[in-house]
Parts: sequence; C-alpha cells; structure tokens
Amino acid sequence: MIGLALLAPIGAANLVLAQAPELPRLPEIKRDPQVTYVDRSGAVIGVRGGRYAPPVDLAKVPAYVPAAFVAIEDRRFYEHNGVDARGIARAVAVAIDKGRATQGASTITQQLARNLFLSQDRTLERKATEIAYALQLERTYSKKQILALYLSRVYYGSGAYGLEAAAQRYFNKPASRLTLREAAILAGVLKSPTNYNPAEATDAALARSKLVLDAMVETGAISPAQRAKALAETPRIWKTAPNAAAQYFIDWIDDQVAPVAGKVRQDVVVETTLDMPMEQAAFDAARSTVARHKAARAEQAAVVAVDGAGRVRVMVGGTDYVRAPYNRAASAKRQAGSAWKPFVYLTALEQGRLPDSPVMDEPVTIAGWTPANYTETFLGPLTLEQALAQSVNTVAARLADEAGRPNVALTARRVGIVSTVNTDPAMALGTTLVTPLEMTQAYAAFANGGNRVQAYGIERIRTRAGVTLFQKTPPTPSPAIANPPLSDLNRMLRTAVTAGTGKGAAIPGYDLAGKTGTTSDYRDAWFCGYTGGFASCAWMGRDDNSPMGRIAGGGAPAELWRTFMAGALKRVPRQQIPPGPPVTPPPAPPWEPDLTPVAAPGALPAASAPG
Repeated sequence: MIGLALLAPIGAANLVLAQAPELPRLPEIKRDPQVTYVDRSGAVIGVRGGRYAPPVDLAKVPAYVPAAFVAIEDRRFYEHNGVDARGIARAVAVAIDKGRATQGASTITQQLARNLFLSQDRTLERKATEIAYALQLERTYSKKQILALYLSRVYYGSGAYGLEAAAQRYFNKPASRLTLREAAILAGVLKSPTNYNPAEATDAALARSKLVLDAMVETGAISPAQRAKALAETPRIWKTAPNAAAQYFIDWIDDQVAPVAGKVRQDVVVETTLDMPMEQAAFDAARSTVARHKAARAEQAAVVAVDGAGRVRVMVGGTDYVRAPYNRAASAKRQAGSAWKPFVYLTALEQGRLPDSPVMDEPVTIAGWTPANYTETFLGPLTLEQALAQSVNTVAARLADEAGRPNVALTARRVGIVSTVNTDPAMALGTTLVTPLEMTQAYAAFANGGNRVQAYGIERIRTRAGVTLFQKTPPTPSPAIANPPLSDLNRMLRTAVTAGTGKGAAIPGYDLAGKTGTTSDYRDAWFCGYTGGFASCAWMGRDDNSPMGRIAGGGAPAELWRTFMAGALKRVPRQQIPPGPPVTPPPAPPWEPDLTPVAAPGALPAASAPG
C-alpha cells in the first residue's frame, strides 16, 4: 500500500499528460520588489518588502555551493527531466522494506514548482500538479536557471529565505564568500529548518553537514582531502542576526522611502547614514550595561549618535529587537531630567550672564513649588559654571524663572527640540517629554559650532541598475547659537565631565562635554555628550515607567556612553569642539515654536532627582 501511495502521483500526472498534448502553462512567477538597506560603507544592514531576493548568480558563488545542495537533495538533478523515476523506485523499495515512507522522492525541480506555485497540502491532486509543473519547468528553463531560482526560494530558518539571506544571517557574509563547510551546513538545513537550524541547533546542523560532505564525496563534487579540510574548520555561526541592531534604525527610515522615492515597483537600494560597526558597538554596550545593572532594575537602553551635519550614525532603540522591537530611540518620549539644563543655562548666557557669574544655592520657592537638591543640602555661593557641573536644582529653577521659562522653551526649540515644551516651573529640571533622538539632535548644535541640524538617515535611493530616485541635498548651515554664549556653554559642559556629575563619562585625550540627567524616583537616567562634530545620548529606564534602583545619569548611562564612545571616537575625525561663530547677537528663530503651557506628566516633586 505504501508503494502504491508513492506511485499514485506519477499515474495521476500521466493521466493529466495523456488528456492534453501540451503540458499546462506555468503560472506567472511572481516576486514582490525588495528594499535593500546598506550602511554608509555599502554593507547590507537589512531587507524589507518582498520575501525573495533575485535568483542567485551561480557564476558568483564557488562551485561547491550548488554542488552541496545537489548532492544532498537531488544527486540526479542533471540527469532527470524534472521527475526522477529511479529515485521514486528507490523510495518505494525502502518504504516497503521499512514498512513506512522514510525517503522523499521530490526532485529539486519539483520542490521549486511547489514553492513557486503550490501549497504544502499533501494530496494526490497537488502532487500530480507539482509533477506536471516540474516537467514544464524543465522544458522552459535551463538546469542552471532552475537551480539558481531554487536556491533563492527555499527557506533556511530564522526568517531567511534564499541563499543570500541565509549566508548573511548565519555567517555574516555574502554567499560568494561561503566556505565549503558553511555551504554544507546550509544545504543540510533544508531537510528541517527547525531541527537543523545553525543558530538554534548548532550541534545537529554541524552533524548533518558531515552527511552533506560525505554525499559530495560520493558524487565526485569534492575529494576526500577536501572533506577532511572542511571538517577541520570551525565556522563562526551568529546566534543572533549580525544586523539585528540596525533594525530599529531601518524601522525609522522605512516609512520615509515612499514619500521621497515614490511607490516601490522594482528592487531599490537605500544608501543610509548608519555606521554599522559603530551601531553594533553601541548595541553591545547597551546590552552589557543593562545586564550589569539588572539587579538595580535596569531593563532597557537606547543610544543615538549624530554627526555635525545631522547624519544619524547610530540608532539603538533597545536591547533585543526580536523580543522588543519598539524603538525607544525615536519614539519613546521620556522626561529629560537635568540633561535639559543646558537649554536653561544657554538662555541665561544669551541674556548676559557669564560662567563666572555668582549664584546662590539656597532654598527657593517658585509659584508654590520648592525644588530641592538630591543631596538635600545647599552649597551656598557658587559660580554659574559650578552650579551646572554639580547639577544644582535650586540654581537651575531660579535661573529659568529669571530668564523666563518661555524663553528657555524658545531656546530648546531653536537648537533642535521638536516635542511640545511645557512651561511650568519644574520645566527647568527637565519635565518635558522628549526622545533620545531629538535630545541628540539638539546637542549636535553644541558640537558643530552652533548650527541647528535636522537628523536624517537616507543619503540616496537608487535602483539596482544604478538609477538615482532620490539624492539628499547637503544641508545648509542654520545658525542657532551665537557667541560668546556657545563658547561659554561648551566651557561649562566640559567642566561637567571633568569635575562634575559627568566624570564617569570622561575619556582621556579627547575634548568632551556633556550633561547627566536623572528624573524623579530614578525612572529615567541619561547622559548626553559630544566632541567636535559628533554628539550622542544614552538613555536607560523601564518600559512601564516604573522606578529603577538608584540608577542616576552619572552612573550606568555615563558608563554606557563612555563604553560606546571609546570605540566610536576612533571612527570619526578627531577634532576639538569648535568655538562657533564670531560674537554676534543671538539669532531669532525662523519658526514659530509650540510653547503650550501644559503641566508635564509626572512633574518633579520637591525632592528632586540628581543630575
């Protein structure tokens, strides 16, 4: 009975052919267009859109790559006409001997027909149609074309459809650079993408690759010596996708493609501003820092880095994209804490105050609100510079009140804050809700000599043939901060890193400036900083907005920022923080800011958080 069941599809197919002198016409081979994203160096960081890539170019991969698949999946591929009668007979004989079907009899061409046109239903009718389509495929296309299309359509597990996607997912390399052992591993996956998944079932995948190499020796594709050399290799298999960190960034720019390039009707390549090595370093730093502070209820982190022209070099929106794809870098609005204070101090500097201007750390009440310092003590006489470096809350609150909170809001909007700015008294201590992206965008104006930037991630969109659909126009400098206030603020924020609450972010040998930020009950902790032409912010917190365990901006976030920046600084031009433009009156904002006087959710209470 088992043998008859295996032979039945052949009979059904013969019946189909007997009733029609010509084989049935093949349905159209459909393939939705894809959008391929590459980083600033041209490395692929992600693909969106259609599931399948273009057919593999067999001329560009080593000969042993297709040979591995043929050896294990269909060793008579080059001899049959789409259906392997000898293979079916062998499967029938084994089934009769074992009392059950243990071997498949589908050729590569049949598998392709099923993937292209049919469902996975196990019915005799579907099998008969599959055979008919396989025969027609062999009449219509060459063996090389069939094999190339097959390699591009099969599923390799972990969301990877096609050889190129699988090579990138498991080995972080193009298919053209696969080793013999790596090719054998991928060929072995097809029997069961779950049981032989290289990332999740590594031992099983490696064991099956030995069977593939044995089959390649048996078919003459490789020599025993080549097999031995391949088995001695220990391939690096990526447990998580090597471009996983970039998916937050791709989510951010994916919706921007159609508005600037029109509806995607063909494969396009989006050239982005992202620096993938830098992105990976930030992702690793975020994950490791959160892990080290898990006992203090650290749960999530975000990192953004922007150069002086607004190009987003890094956007890490969380510590695990697969489990938590929400982009905290671009979408999560959180209180900025004392990382907001530079906007307060810049406003005061623009009104004539100086870094050495005397201020007093003492009790103050504004409109019935009495802020307190984290230490619950008062330092007495200070300079403006010392007050910012030590993140003194009473001074910042009084300064904002004297300078005018609407003016502080204007300053924040002028340098890059785009969210609604509240103007209640607690605004001085960072109760406005902002994203890490816009905070980094604003700090970039401190880093680049006073020019407001608009953060962006797309440089060019082109077809695979090279036709440009969109080209980013180089941004025109937009002066937002004049001197001497800019130079004075940079001086003060340098001190915050060298001798203030931001000492944990210091990196010897670099000109750095920045500010810590911590909100009420340790719900949010920040460090935002910069060097010449490069700004970045690190945020830590919990998605449910519940308190962390005394994680302040000068602790874990400064540690995260320093870990990331220590490597990132080696990938950007080394330069001092620029002094900015010649001394001029502060420019008027060329836009109408939203200064809605709303009460900020969760405004800081009297016992304010540290800086």
